[in-house]
Amino acid sequence: HENGDDLEGFDGEASSASMISAASSPYQPTTEPVSQRRGLGGLRCDLDYLRGTLGRLKLAELLALTAFICIETIMECSPCEGLYFFEFVSCSALVVTGALLILFSLSLHTRIPQINWNLTDLVNTGLSTFFFFIASVVLAALNHKTGAEIAAVV
Repeated sequence: HENGDDLEGFDGEASSASMISAASSPYQPTTEPVSQRRGLGGLRCDLDYLRGTLGRLKLAELLALTAFICIETIMECSPCEGLYFFEFVSCSALVVTGALLILFSLSLHTRIPQINWNLTDLVNTGLSTFFFFIASVVLAALNHKTGAEIAAVV
């Protein structure tokens, strides 16, 4: 044992007993195609969605940003309740619609199949439309005829 006989094959060489022939190896090359993941963690931008009708409508819904910017440029108001309500509605619509756009355009909605995403989108669009209408009527009734208020109402 002092001459190192029991350390046979230890210097980085495999002993002949531990060699496995290539034919009996469980690690054979596969013939199935391996999908190439692109992006961060398998995320990919669904350009077909963005180019399609639903994607274009969702991008158009982001015009709430324009209304939000118009409202934010108003420096003085009295009474301010209509302005604050319109600001809340436009900001909320922008955030929720933007989140849905990201979910759909990155195909993240497919990772949570328990939620009916089409119904979620429909409810968001319906509620946004309803509240924008109410906020626009209130703002139109209480506005001071400034260009920013008129643009936001429109």
